[in-house]
Amino acid sequence: MPELLILRHGESWHSFSGDDHGRTLTRHGQEQARAVGRWLVSSGNLPDNTVCSDSMRTRQTCIWVNHELGEKAPTPYLDSRLYLAAPRSMLSIINEVPETVRTLLVVAHMPGVQELSMDLASAHSQEDPVIQMAGSWPPAGLARFQVHKPWAELDGRDAELTDFFTAG
Repeated sequence: MPELLILRHGESWHSFSGDDHGRTLTRHGQEQARAVGRWLVSSGNLPDNTVCSDSMRTRQTCIWVNHELGEKAPTPYLDSRLYLAAPRSMLSIINEVPETVRTLLVVAHMPGVQELSMDLASAHSQEDPVIQMAGSWPPAGLARFQVHKPWAELDGRDAELTDFFTAG
């Protein structure tokens, strides 16, 4: 059964004098991303495809997650449409994923990651993870879904949330 992993980037600098698109991760944000990678390895949820916003903080998050995945890390596809994307825009990108992908990792931004995850969570989702992600989605928060239909057909309330991991 396909799995969808939706990840918010790690903690980034709030006081940044440049363009928001270029904001970088803090040292803590780097550690958070590494913790996500370690969790993916320990839980056996290794992505075989990654789609990532092209902002600096999401790209850095991918680098640190992939550092922990090692040789099993897929090469991320940078998609500028994910930068601060609305939930429906994010979903349309997921809908484009080939059916050969078994586990998809999407790395993006708030509030889109939380809103999309709430839209996708079916009635069969685990209650505790739904409550966690609905209340607060910290940097490097990761939602894990079981997908019961083709990527192209996902449209809302049709993926089962099984886990919500926070790196702290």
